[in-house]
Amino acid sequence: MSKVMIHPADYENVRQAVDRAFELFPLELLGKKVLIKPNVLRSSEAKEGVVTHPAVLRAVVEKVETMKPAAIVVGDNPGVFSYGANEESFTKTGLMDAARGYYQNIGNDSQKVDFNPEFMPKVSVSRVVLDADIIISLPKFKTHGLTVITGAIKNSYGFLPGAQKAKLHKEAGNAERFHELLVDVFRLRIPDLFIMDAVVGMEGNGPASPDLRDIGLILASDNAVALDAIVAVMMGCEPGRLRFLQKAKEAGLGDYDLHTIEVIGVLKQVPDFKLPPLSGEANLENEIIQTAIHSRMILRPQADPELCTSCGACVDQCPVSALSMSDDHLPQVDADVCITCFCCQEICPEKAITLR
Repeated sequence: MSKVMIHPADYENVRQAVDRAFELFPLELLGKKVLIKPNVLRSSEAKEGVVTHPAVLRAVVEKVETMKPAAIVVGDNPGVFSYGANEESFTKTGLMDAARGYYQNIGNDSQKVDFNPEFMPKVSVSRVVLDADIIISLPKFKTHGLTVITGAIKNSYGFLPGAQKAKLHKEAGNAERFHELLVDVFRLRIPDLFIMDAVVGMEGNGPASPDLRDIGLILASDNAVALDAIVAVMMGCEPGRLRFLQKAKEAGLGDYDLHTIEVIGVLKQVPDFKLPPLSGEANLENEIIQTAIHSRMILRPQADPELCTSCGACVDQCPVSALSMSDDHLPQVDADVCITCFCCQEICPEKAITLR
């Protein structure tokens, strides 16, 4: 039977809830490499409720420090609207300070791994994800226009750097297949512990809705399916209606049936909680969203010959080896290999790389 913790909290005393989560779901971190992955959708202010609150991240980092791991990394790959703005997203949200010096741009180094060929035969995953001994995922209690809720399973989508996330959105084609794709991404490396920021939640048409709700809780589990099932119930949604939970159960990753979940705390539905449409179809076909996805898919790096010094930094740092030096000593891109991760633009000392 899976366990889910529901613990009262605010951002001033969140450490108490974090300590309780580690008591209920103990991890051996001594000498281990630990990745802490918040939900960093895009550059925003903490008060907007779009990302995992800095207070939650700081409490988890400080707790992990006491357990003497060999290494700590804090990182995420922001979403469709913030590719190439990793540091900016962490800084503006306050997560950079909360990371206590452990932040890394995890999009700068990736490795290709086999994936579901129905979508893409291979995907690039941030290398730190694959190298970590322990992964602690810090999702946010929010709605999502395509998946209805965005929680423990959806937070792993940030393991993928660059515009391949946009390409996968497009390859999915409809909301049901996108639900299934999320589970395939989640299975690439299942985190070991999930601690969810539900102090302030988001309702309406998330994941960047202005409609916030004071929930006053921290949730935790070592099973993402159980945790997301509890979140769905709290939001007033039957978990069995969500295709990503159905597929996760079919894959043996957990169960959303409440009879199989031990709730440690008090489970209550949030009154009058506003959910997006359950189908998600309207959001996937939304013209603005499709335009954004398409624009990120077709962007490719180009070097300004007036600024480029042919130093080769972009070639050396490209995580998928999509760049090489041409005969005229300018970097050129293999469009079929490029994942539009913006690493070349970020690393260029002369600011010679643009994306067009």
